[in-house]
Amino acid sequence: MPRQKAASGSAGAAVPALAAARQAVLSRFFKPAGHLKSSPQTGAPGRPSCDAGAPPEPRELQEPWEQQRKASEVNGCKKRTLEYDEPDHKRAKQARGDEGEESGTGTVGSCEPRKCLRPRMVLKSLEKLKEFCCDSEIPYSRAPAEPPQGRLAILPKCTDFEDISLNAKHIVPSEGSSSQMNQKGGSLFGLAHFSLSNKSHESLQNTSEPKPTNRRTKSIYTPLEMQYLEMKEQHKDAILCIECGYKYRFFGEDAEIAARELNIYCHLDHNFMTASIPTHRLFVHVRRLVAKGHKVGVVKQTETAALKAIGENKSSVFTRKLTALYTKSTLIGEDVNPLMKLDDPVNVEETPSDTSNNYLLCICENKENMKDKQKGNITVGIVGVQPATGEVVFDSFQDSVSRLELETRILRLQPVELLLPSEMSDHTERFIKSITSVSVRDDRIRVERMDDLYFEYGHAFQQITEFYAEVLDVKASQSFSAILNLDKPVICSLAAVIRYLKEFNLEKMLYNPRNLKKLSSEMEFMTINGTALKSLEILQNQTDSKFRGSLLWVLDHTKTPFGRRKLKKWVTQPLLKSREINARLDAVSEILISGSSVFGHIQNHLCKLPDIERGLCSIYHKKCSTQEFFLIVKALCHLKIEIQALIPAINSQVKSDLLKQCLLEIPEHLNPVEHFFNILNEQAAKIGDKTELFKDLTDFPSISKRKEEIQVVTTKINLHLQEIRRVLKNPSAHYKTVLGQEFLIEVKNSLISSIPSDWVKVGSTKAVSRFHSPFIVENYRHLNQLREQLVLDCNTEWLNFLDHFSEHYHSLCKAVHHLATVDCIFSLAKVAKQGDYCRPILQEERKIAIKNGRHPVIDVLLGEQDQYVPNSTNLSGDSERVMIITGPNMGGKSSYIKQVALITIMAQIGSYVPAEEATIGIVDGIFTRMGAADNIYKGQSTFMEELTDTAEIIRKATSQSLVILDELGRGTSTHDGIAIAYATLEHFIRDVESLTLFVTHYPPVCELEKTYPQWVGNYHMGFLVNEDESTQNTGQEDEEIPDFVTFLYQITRGVASRSYGLNVAKLADVPGEILKKAAYKSKELERLVNVKRKRLKSFAKLWNTADATELQEWTNMVETE
Repeated sequence: MPRQKAASGSAGAAVPALAAARQAVLSRFFKPAGHLKSSPQTGAPGRPSCDAGAPPEPRELQEPWEQQRKASEVNGCKKRTLEYDEPDHKRAKQARGDEGEESGTGTVGSCEPRKCLRPRMVLKSLEKLKEFCCDSEIPYSRAPAEPPQGRLAILPKCTDFEDISLNAKHIVPSEGSSSQMNQKGGSLFGLAHFSLSNKSHESLQNTSEPKPTNRRTKSIYTPLEMQYLEMKEQHKDAILCIECGYKYRFFGEDAEIAARELNIYCHLDHNFMTASIPTHRLFVHVRRLVAKGHKVGVVKQTETAALKAIGENKSSVFTRKLTALYTKSTLIGEDVNPLMKLDDPVNVEETPSDTSNNYLLCICENKENMKDKQKGNITVGIVGVQPATGEVVFDSFQDSVSRLELETRILRLQPVELLLPSEMSDHTERFIKSITSVSVRDDRIRVERMDDLYFEYGHAFQQITEFYAEVLDVKASQSFSAILNLDKPVICSLAAVIRYLKEFNLEKMLYNPRNLKKLSSEMEFMTINGTALKSLEILQNQTDSKFRGSLLWVLDHTKTPFGRRKLKKWVTQPLLKSREINARLDAVSEILISGSSVFGHIQNHLCKLPDIERGLCSIYHKKCSTQEFFLIVKALCHLKIEIQALIPAINSQVKSDLLKQCLLEIPEHLNPVEHFFNILNEQAAKIGDKTELFKDLTDFPSISKRKEEIQVVTTKINLHLQEIRRVLKNPSAHYKTVLGQEFLIEVKNSLISSIPSDWVKVGSTKAVSRFHSPFIVENYRHLNQLREQLVLDCNTEWLNFLDHFSEHYHSLCKAVHHLATVDCIFSLAKVAKQGDYCRPILQEERKIAIKNGRHPVIDVLLGEQDQYVPNSTNLSGDSERVMIITGPNMGGKSSYIKQVALITIMAQIGSYVPAEEATIGIVDGIFTRMGAADNIYKGQSTFMEELTDTAEIIRKATSQSLVILDELGRGTSTHDGIAIAYATLEHFIRDVESLTLFVTHYPPVCELEKTYPQWVGNYHMGFLVNEDESTQNTGQEDEEIPDFVTFLYQITRGVASRSYGLNVAKLADVPGEILKKAAYKSKELERLVNVKRKRLKSFAKLWNTADATELQEWTNMVETE
């Protein structure tokens, strides 16, 4: 083929081919003189119709550049425009068509060679082509060398010509494809040569060092893109929002993620995809991205235009830096604060609502004991922090293969983010996967991994020592010694948390070691493991995992967010000391029976309070806005004044020690607030103007000095007005401000001739023109610099101001905790007012005596129309302490045993209970085994889950515990199930001696009452059977009608002989034919079992026969049968 020969020939043969290629691309983009549309047979439109392989006339190479330029000025043609709205698939199709045409003309020489018409270009189009030139490109050489990759790769930069950009997408800039580029893409090579044709080789060698280029397109990065790449290199795992004037921009992959998650537009700009959001909507979009599980960084400009103009980098891009990072647990700061501004017009529904807890939980395993590791048993240390409230908890515990202890802590804290080592044990990894994938995406727990190095004890010990050495007297601090005495896994977790929070500038919350509280204390709180939290539906229901339908939902009538958080702790940690429980009950009782107006005033004020706890923590971290600070301080001031006024009434009317102590200490702790409130200018705080924020500048000398300098310059400019009036000969002339431009001198256009020549024209209208005199230009620039410097000074003083306020942080937190306690007491009092609730009597002995108790949740859900059937319970450690409960399916057995457990929890919280009377002995733990479900992520079957929970209860339960086992043994065969249920229950009766509720459908288990008559009692849920309907027969021996059962939902003495499962099948609309067959089969099996029992009984009688008369009677009875 001619083109191939030209490409592989000598240097002399290459020159005409290159010239032809250049001529082809020029003719393609610029119409020649006398241009006519050619038919499809003669070639593509806008191209020379000669054969691509035929050499052009040599004079085309020798024609001077100047002649081409003159010719283009005479007969210029319009440039071919690109229709950007054209679909991508059409453009791609056109590109493929163009390639096909080129290859076709290169191989078939059937068309007659024609002279290529010379292109005539306008100068503007020529300049457009010059833009494609890169100063750092290698100069064009006539030697037959391979074309440089960089020159080919600059073509995607060209977005003005459709086919060039499309062809460039298919180019693979490699050495192996260079010759192919010469053949099929000669026009591309020709374009690169064209852009460099008027540059000498020597000038290109002297060019500056090449700028960094994009590896994909080889195009030069813009300064902003370079800045983005530098920051992205440091924060690869974060989505960066970069402030650019009045909007925030995303770049590259961040832009694509933002477009997908925020439903905004994303497009290509220079080298990166980009998307943007307005600055005033930043908090909405950041919170949305964080809710989806992303880490989001906010990058802000750190210099202003006026200061930049006098700085050393005035010709470079604005300096920017990362000012904040946000994840689900660290969503605290001015950019994302839900309080925002006072009277904020933003629609609150557009922002995701805060959950009550935003815990970051760090988990570390102790891997030293290999024997336990092989068994799956490990020591686990956890540290949980809640940056939004400043709470820090830790715990260390032994855990089994099932990781039930770890699950208990996670269910109690409900963390939104986990901080984990890069590698953990297989059992823990499976457990983490199970808890992080069960919830919907926005509620899913975020997982952050950290290198194992930071979890090593030696490294962790050193980091903690260095961290506290900066803020404490390590040698004399007892609290620091207490930290070093923590278990190794806890220390490793704490070190990892410190390192992680430093990335967000939130490590300050760990400065005080006394803030660290142990999560679970068996000496202070009742043990409620994770299984019990789920099965008793304490925090969320089991149907859809929502708040409604849980015990907390029934008890929560709090008025404040911090009160709601404290009530949740109360519910998950019932008390063990009767003195503390009775103190709460006394407070609730007083609110119920007292006619004092004090409680009404306090409750009304609680309704008006914002989330003070979160606000104080935001201030402590110096991440609050002026609006938020003012809102919090104002609320605290009003609270202090309100309670201060009620102190005489509190002393005389309130009898409860708990309420009196909380209310009287609140004003004491709030004393420092008034000073900070009086300093603030309310209007400036509301609009966020820090330059006018402080009323008295005595304590802020830098601000005072800067304002004096501004006043001096302003006075100079105002005095200069007299000279302006003299020059204009207009005594009434004055300054005007238009569109933010100050000190403008406005002159009618008819009088413009009187304006001095050195005055600078700023703007004009049809009637007037506006000027700045040289004096104003100079001083106005200086004034703007001073103003911007004032803003910086005010920001510095603002942070110092927050530091001074933070000195009182711990005192103010105590006041908030007292207020939260009062809110919880009011909430429990409202629960007690619901009717038919009684005050429980707490005792130290083992006893649960409930008269006509009701399930607290079902009672509320049913309402007054469908009343819940009450039931009584009487368990005692000295007498009957085990109830074996049988009865028909759906008879109310599970609801009854849950009711007993929930009433016990409510009593030890300090709440009234839904019963006529209740006497509760202090229970150290409630353990449950209920329900049937497998766990695919853990690799455990339904029966394995059942026995794992049971084994955990056997290990942990004591004689002071309440144990609830619901249908143990149902996940396997009948004989194995009966055996396991019987043996387990006997263990609790004989060895553990705990108060036990045991639900079963196995009659043999009920025989334990005969073995242990003093400790065990058989009960069943009452029901009625419609005998008339059940005994009807159609005459066919294989047809039976299932029994019709009426549930009474009443606990009754005795054993239920049957479970009436066919009745449930009937209620579930199982087809009638199946029911009849099942009923017949049930009767058949029942008869068979009865015969076997009767024969066994007869054989036992025979075995005990002592004389011939009895033997004869037995023989006659057998023969009769």
